[in-house]
Amino acid sequence: MGADQPEPATVRVLIVDDEQLVRAGLRMILDAAPDITIVGEAADGAEAVELTSSVGPDIVLLDIRMPGTDGLTAAERLATLPAPPRVVLLTTFDLDEYVHRGLRAGAVGFLLKDTPPRDLVDAVRTIHAGNAMLAPSVTRRMLHHFSSHADGSAPAERRLATLSDRERDVLLAVARGRSNAEAARELGMREPTVKAHVSRILAKLELTNRVQAAILAHDAGWV
Repeated sequence: MGADQPEPATVRVLIVDDEQLVRAGLRMILDAAPDITIVGEAADGAEAVELTSSVGPDIVLLDIRMPGTDGLTAAERLATLPAPPRVVLLTTFDLDEYVHRGLRAGAVGFLLKDTPPRDLVDAVRTIHAGNAMLAPSVTRRMLHHFSSHADGSAPAERRLATLSDRERDVLLAVARGRSNAEAARELGMREPTVKAHVSRILAKLELTNRVQAAILAHDAGWV
């Protein structure tokens, strides 16, 4: 790298899984990336919350199903910290009935434990950059699954009625898994403008991240 180019920001990751073999595999994959540092490992949710407070990870890879304090409870506790990390749920199943609760607790996405190594590294970088993991087909299937079983379309539509036409366009792009850059190209807008719209959407809807906004759009039947 040239002297005039800054070093890429290091992503600090905490791995949480009750199986040591899974933790070792995730560490091996992520440690191979020059811009990712593993700052700790935890075997259950309570330990994850304690470690997060002491080591300050940017991202917590959090298994859902663990004995003791499970990943969902941990995600809810992590969201209450003064500087909460970005939480990514790990699951064995692509339609885990508990994932929806985790996303509503503030998680920014979820990954299957058998995600290919390169995709896992790319996912960590994408999430660190401020994007949610909505693009993978498994996440779209999960969102469709829960929206098709929900009976809350009317309440969701009432909440979304507060949005302007342009904000609705941006939210629809988000619900379809578009990044800010992709949404900007589709809508003929500048990327900073899309980012500003997303911030206003979250504030109006009293949500904490774009995954929750996408779920609300799915609940309303927009996608």
